[in-house]
Amino acid sequence: MEERLQKIIARAGVASRRKAEALILAGEVRVNGRVVAELGSKADPARDQIRVSGRLIVADAPRSYFLLHKPAGYVTTTHDPEGRPTVLDLIHGMKERVYPVGRLDWDTSGLLLLTNDGELTHRLTHPSSQVPRTYQAKVEGIPDLAALQKLARGVPLEGKPTLPAKVRLLRKGPRHAWIEITLTEGRHRQVRRMCEKVGHPVLKLHRVALGPLALGSLLPGRFRFLHEKEIKRLWAMGRPAKRQPARRSARS
Repeated sequence: MEERLQKIIARAGVASRRKAEALILAGEVRVNGRVVAELGSKADPARDQIRVSGRLIVADAPRSYFLLHKPAGYVTTTHDPEGRPTVLDLIHGMKERVYPVGRLDWDTSGLLLLTNDGELTHRLTHPSSQVPRTYQAKVEGIPDLAALQKLARGVPLEGKPTLPAKVRLLRKGPRHAWIEITLTEGRHRQVRRMCEKVGHPVLKLHRVALGPLALGSLLPGRFRFLHEKEIKRLWAMGRPAKRQPARRSARS
């Protein structure tokens, strides 16, 4: 049965659906030897030979899902042009090629989900899913109630306020404090930029939870496979992205 190419590629674990669309537009996808560079193109994975960047894909490849405790000092990518260590350098004994779901900055530690399930990646990372992400941040100074409430209500970033968040003070010292913040969106370096806005720059940042997944006592640099119940809960959280209808131009 014919399906959209980006869906076939994502299900095969080659890339997320969004990345698959980019690969199609870049001319990196061939069906039966012919380059297919138009979104919406279809193929039959049981009958057609589909290659992505020269690699033959298998639509029914085994799925792997696991949780990594990313240390600071690793980039969340499969390859770094600058030669810095990547999170894949921490993975040992993996037969299937896997990809990070979302990103953690080079200087951020904590929970990172990796999988070769492109469809689940698409569902979890699409803005409409609003999967909660919980971070613990060491910040300069001691945030007062007003600063915590600002973070919770939302602060403007690039002219658009952040979505409401859950924020609480964990502990405080003479010159810094630890706060916990749960977001349902994933803008670039969002926690750091939010805390900077309220006058308390982040000194350390650590992610402790992603949706139903918790880091727990997993040591830095170690990983574990997800339980079946955890995978089902992730699927229940992620919502399929709905395509917005094309806007009609106003007639003069």
